[in-house]
Amino acid sequence: MKNQLLTYPKQPSICNCMNVRRASRAVTQFYDEQLKPCGITIAQLSMLLRLKETDALTISQLAQNMRIDRTTLNRNMKPLLENGLIILQQGKDSRTKLVSLTTQGRQTAEEGWSCWEKAQELLLTYLGKEDTAKLTALLNKLEALAP
Repeated sequence: MKNQLLTYPKQPSICNCMNVRRASRAVTQFYDEQLKPCGITIAQLSMLLRLKETDALTISQLAQNMRIDRTTLNRNMKPLLENGLIILQQGKDSRTKLVSLTTQGRQTAEEGWSCWEKAQELLLTYLGKEDTAKLTALLNKLEALAP
């Protein structure tokens, strides 16, 4: 957090979209750094946590649940498959594949949750409670732009 204090505030763009994208990248990098000890990224943790809530989902269901396209989902799934954190199984028909957590994936999700909680605390300390609440409200409002 010391480095952030040295560079804040950066010159904003006149484009709100660019400001949101830059902030999104910075926050993603921050969370990814906090999750390094678990060997996963924030996008991968999100997927593991979604799968932990269910027995199995089709690839389409998981993409829809996470509000991302299938291409992004497949890219995020690849390292999780390679590391044995998730498995793909045949669905009800030959066109459907089910995604589910392995035992190791469940354990990684729990470890990742602990790292995520630390990241949340650090971000709350950095922004403060009032600004965090405002940010959350504004982000929810912005997300409503695309149903």
